[in-house]
Amino acid sequence: MDVDRRCSGRYHGATLRRPTGGPLLASTRGDGPLYANLYASLRRAILDGRMKPGAQLPSSRALASDLHVSRNVVLLAYDQLVAEGYAVGRHGSGTYVIDELPDALPRQSTRTTPQHIQPARLATFGRRLLETSDIVPPALAPPRVPAARYDFTYARAPLAHFPELTWRRLHARRLRAPDRHWGRSLPAEGYLPLREALAEHVARVRGITCEPQQVVIVNGSQEALALLTRILIEPGDEVVIEEPHYVDARRTLLLAGARLRAIEVDDQGLMIARLPERPVRLAYVTPSHQFPTGAVMPLARRLELLAWARRSGAYVVEDDFDSEYRYEGRPIESIHSLDDDQRVVYISTFTTVLYAALRLGYVVLPPGLLQPFTQAKWMHDRHAPVLQQQVLADFLNEGHYERYLRRARVRNTARRAWLLEALSRECGDLVRVAAPGGGLHLLVWLPTVDVSDLVPLTAAAGREGVRLYPVLNHYLRRPPAAGLLFGFSALDERGIDEGIARFARVLRTFARPTSRGAGARPSMAS
Repeated sequence: MDVDRRCSGRYHGATLRRPTGGPLLASTRGDGPLYANLYASLRRAILDGRMKPGAQLPSSRALASDLHVSRNVVLLAYDQLVAEGYAVGRHGSGTYVIDELPDALPRQSTRTTPQHIQPARLATFGRRLLETSDIVPPALAPPRVPAARYDFTYARAPLAHFPELTWRRLHARRLRAPDRHWGRSLPAEGYLPLREALAEHVARVRGITCEPQQVVIVNGSQEALALLTRILIEPGDEVVIEEPHYVDARRTLLLAGARLRAIEVDDQGLMIARLPERPVRLAYVTPSHQFPTGAVMPLARRLELLAWARRSGAYVVEDDFDSEYRYEGRPIESIHSLDDDQRVVYISTFTTVLYAALRLGYVVLPPGLLQPFTQAKWMHDRHAPVLQQQVLADFLNEGHYERYLRRARVRNTARRAWLLEALSRECGDLVRVAAPGGGLHLLVWLPTVDVSDLVPLTAAAGREGVRLYPVLNHYLRRPPAAGLLFGFSALDERGIDEGIARFARVLRTFARPTSRGAGARPSMAS
């Protein structure tokens, strides 16, 4: 191991045990800087009583040699122990555990072990959070395993052609501007020039006629849905959601206390004929690129959905999260553009188009919902970041957004075609691709794999350096077949080829005859 590592470097680290092989004494293992990991391990040893009061710490040179790190790592850790009152340095003698810990410091004798911690008395919302914590989509959840070399994530915007220099220049120009709106608060609705630019944008590309006053800027589409549930849903209200669906939407609705009615999706989107005729509070749909199947709802079915909403008294939440990425056929009018009854709420986001850290989205509201929604937004977080709103407005008004989208579509079209070809070449009849007309991912059915084998298959692929995303979490019920989501924006052509080749080798070990028969196309509707 290199003994000249920088003291702030990150790696798995080393450990030092007692000569008898006893408990851990010191360790640099962890995800943080080496000195911080070493400090934390020594602090635990002092509090746990493994290092007794008055005991001398190993010399910095000896400990550095034993752990194979720079001496500076040990000196920084010791300095931190002394600064926080756990140890004392004696000139010419060394560093010692303090003789008596101050009363303010936690002690082993008074520490509560995890199994004896009293559970917090949570409100209903807190309990629902814990009950739904296991349904976060894996592409958005913090990784629990080392990063895979071939990660087919579907939740990452393509950054290869993002005009970073232009974005920085716009930021710098706004920071130099004498009238710095970013130095004071905005109305809850957001920066007016951005709302005006978005009203013009949705009119041009999605056929939506609205006033800038109907556009509210939010911190991503998830916040928009969360605020809508606060003003529209009472606990116990029935809400329609697609089956399969976007997992975080399901969780948001459950947190509001909604009773979910999952309506199956076929190759034309939500199956309107299966909608309940009784009163329903809200329907959450992704009609322009159904997530995760990719199905596009045709015009006739959109009109049927609006007629149903009129009869049932439901609001329709139209999540148009990635309609900009369409590669086949002509764009279809948004449901909002067809709505004459002011029952459609249109949501979109820039997170999946520009870059993930840009937590900006927008919602186009019916006039009747504008006041309660903006007041809810004000109480929630006042408004979205001002500087980012200003830069995004400039990015739209100066044509950078349209130019970037054109380049991104060309690149994504090529990556998508490359992935389709790789799947066909490596997997053949072992896979079937559903509705590959848009978005940043493909839904790939595995007709010769049992649904119960999806988790072990995913784990086996992970051991080969390939991270996969099963459809399991996107269903309330058991999926009709085994399926995986393959994103194509985060890998280059070489990565796609190698990743699919490794996946295919794993897939063959799980392939088996099924009741559907090899090569059969699974139905998306149960």
